[in-house]
Amino acid sequence: MARTINAAVYETHGIPSEVLRVVEQPRPVAGPGEAVVEMLAAPLNPADLNAIEGKYPIRPPLPATPGMEGAGVVAELGAGVSTVHIGDHVIVPHNVGTWREACAVAADRLVVVPPEIEPVQAAMLKVNPITAWRMLHDFVALRPGDWFIQNAANSAAGRAAIQIARELGWKSINVVRRSELIDELKGEGADLVILDHEKLRDEVKEHTKGAPVRLALNAVGGENALRVASCLASDATMVTYGAMSLQPLRIPNGLLIFKNLIFRGFWVTKWYDAATSAEREQTFAPLFAMAKRGLLRTKVEQEYSLGEAAAAVAHAARNERGGKVVFRFAR
Repeated sequence: MARTINAAVYETHGIPSEVLRVVEQPRPVAGPGEAVVEMLAAPLNPADLNAIEGKYPIRPPLPATPGMEGAGVVAELGAGVSTVHIGDHVIVPHNVGTWREACAVAADRLVVVPPEIEPVQAAMLKVNPITAWRMLHDFVALRPGDWFIQNAANSAAGRAAIQIARELGWKSINVVRRSELIDELKGEGADLVILDHEKLRDEVKEHTKGAPVRLALNAVGGENALRVASCLASDATMVTYGAMSLQPLRIPNGLLIFKNLIFRGFWVTKWYDAATSAEREQTFAPLFAMAKRGLLRTKVEQEYSLGEAAAAVAHAARNERGGKVVFRFAR
């Protein structure tokens, strides 16, 4: 067994492709209650890039290893560990820094993954599918046949919401900016895909035959979010979980006074911090079941080795990607 590992590290905040480097570190050792996980895959999420840039709400002490999501295999156990076993495939918690070949983790924070789920897909189940699942369940009690609307529908969280809704019998209205996404998202189970425009509300009403839309998922902000909010029925809820436009959410008084709309926020990190082990397991269980049947998949555009970290973060920062950028680790 090698005595050292490679890890991506940044010592100062800045442009990720410029400040990130790969260094050699001592191999971690499992302390009491810990497991050493050898990483198999880790995606590059926008939040990871924001953390390197110094723009994320949580700033770990520097030098730091990025990576809020990843999956690996348990290679070593410390004293007193009974919740996982050597050889288990696991999802690691969000505060580890997954862009490294191995890490020591509190064993009770690991989530064991069914072996039928390939590591790259398992590595991407913890953030976007969980975000989509919780937003679809925690704010409005949707019934079979109900509609919800979302912008950024081609994002990883948006695609997860489409796939989850298809499985649970809910209907999705998906607002996008590029026409080539229409057929692609319909192929993933979207019921309605519409290009964003000034008369969005009229088009939604026409296609849904005036059915009430009681839930909106917003990851954009600005004027786009306002047009999405205008499609909602009275007493509906908009959940904001991102701000891709970098523009604030400005709501006219009329939507509050006459429609009594409710505006909430969701941050999956806060949910994890508050959730019990049982609550985490209950959320993962249906997602695992869908992933095993091939009904929940995150689209991958390209895989990189850790040694290609600079190229990987530059790729992940591109606009209009067709899927996720992922580190795949050799064992």
